[in-house]
Amino acid sequence: MNEILLIILAVLATSGRVLGLIGFSIVSGWFLAYIAIKNRWFESIFISISEIFESVPVIAFFPIVLVIFITNVGGELGVELAADFLVFTAVVWNLWLGEYQAFKTIPKEMVEVADNYNYSLLERLKFVYIPFSIPRIAANLFPSVSDGFFYITVSEVFSIGITTYETFGVGSILDKYVASGNTFLIGVTLVVLGIVVSVIVISLKEIAKRAVAKYALDTDVPIIRRGKPRFRQSATFSAIASINPLGKLATYNRINRRKNVDLETLYYKEGKKKNYAIVGAIIGIVILVLLIYETIRITTSISMGEWGYLLGKTPYLLVNLLYDYIRVAVITLVSTAFAIFFGYYMATHRKVESAAIPLIQGFSAYPVPTYFPFLFFAVYPFIASSFGTLTDEFFVLGLGFISTFYYVFYSFWMGIKAMPVEYEELMKNLNLGYFKRLRYIVFPSTFPYLVTGISSTINSAWGGLMIGEYWPDIAGGKTLTVQFGLMKVIDQATANGNIALAAWGSFIFAIIVAIYSILFTRKMMDLARKKYVAEEGIYSA
Repeated sequence: MNEILLIILAVLATSGRVLGLIGFSIVSGWFLAYIAIKNRWFESIFISISEIFESVPVIAFFPIVLVIFITNVGGELGVELAADFLVFTAVVWNLWLGEYQAFKTIPKEMVEVADNYNYSLLERLKFVYIPFSIPRIAANLFPSVSDGFFYITVSEVFSIGITTYETFGVGSILDKYVASGNTFLIGVTLVVLGIVVSVIVISLKEIAKRAVAKYALDTDVPIIRRGKPRFRQSATFSAIASINPLGKLATYNRINRRKNVDLETLYYKEGKKKNYAIVGAIIGIVILVLLIYETIRITTSISMGEWGYLLGKTPYLLVNLLYDYIRVAVITLVSTAFAIFFGYYMATHRKVESAAIPLIQGFSAYPVPTYFPFLFFAVYPFIASSFGTLTDEFFVLGLGFISTFYYVFYSFWMGIKAMPVEYEELMKNLNLGYFKRLRYIVFPSTFPYLVTGISSTINSAWGGLMIGEYWPDIAGGKTLTVQFGLMKVIDQATANGNIALAAWGSFIFAIIVAIYSILFTRKMMDLARKKYVAEEGIYSA
């Protein structure tokens, strides 16, 4: 087959794989997020599992892939399912968390409208929850597409021990061209990939713009403030309220709730709430039982001697994990600072925004293993002369930043875009300075988006560290590596076929992430729901 045609087909196959799995992630996330907000037990399990798997790098799923798909299914179907699963783990978690966080922060008045209409589950999702989640989904589409393409080379081509598995796509043909040193076809592949990514970026940008215009709440969609209503009696407000069915319905039911109490309807609503609690409990129990079963099965298959080896390695793994958390903290701080200052500037300057978004998306979507060795080789002498013994740390942190900065960046940018226009008018009328705007208006308005972005940034930085902490023969006969780091330990163990050590390191890592998800993410989203639902601020005057 003609190589150019092969490249085009491979890029299209990869793009279809990434976009198809993103679509599946969105649809499944709506149902899971709805169950999570209705059942606290399932919510804890859902958030913990989502953050664990979002944090665990794609490469760390290789032992699971080996057992489930390669060994049990086998053949080309097993390899294809393994590749799809690896891409799925790269794109799904931030979408699920974004949908959950959107559902979690939906104003109570909108839920009351659904209650008053006695909407079914599908009607609630269609008319209330899904529309409110669209801006948050649009914000997370950018990083999901970026992540899908970022990790495509390790998803479509992966090695466990001395065995390599691959399926058709841009990752497999790039791996072949890189191995053969065919720079011309590498260049052609990157150009074709760049064209396809540009088309996807333009489409996503248009989707994001339409999502904010259609689904972000503004003055044309009034929402009553919680507590005792205090409205300004003005012709403007009366005109808005009179043409808005949501506002009229919410107002009518607040006024007439005590006059028309239908006991049968109340019992029906209470029954539905109990049903949701039962469904959430059943799903949570099933997940817990499966986890316990797999834990017991794996535990009993390990000999006492191997358990002694793994337990003896635990302090060493924890020390390495501490070093990695310091790296993640640095990456998160730099990414957040970049998002706040450049994201705000870009959101308020249309010309800069129209040029920067495609460039950032295209850059973040390019598979790092295809271009980073060339960048490493070109700048290594200059970086080494400036950083000395910290040169490898600089490259690892840079790789971690490239792999994750766009999460908080896109979330913050989309939060500003979705901010009610009244807030912008308020800042202008008060003549607020730059930092006062950020402190008093922008940060509180975008807080739920920032929580989403920062959580995903922290959780996803590990993928870049996994690639960068141990990269043998990256360029010019050099090996990029660090002295300490859990991702390096897992990477080396996987490459050497030591699946037990890799799995044990991932297990310890998962426990720490679960603790973090309960102590940080859930509490931050509860705070956002209680104090920082920007859409309600329009009517606080």
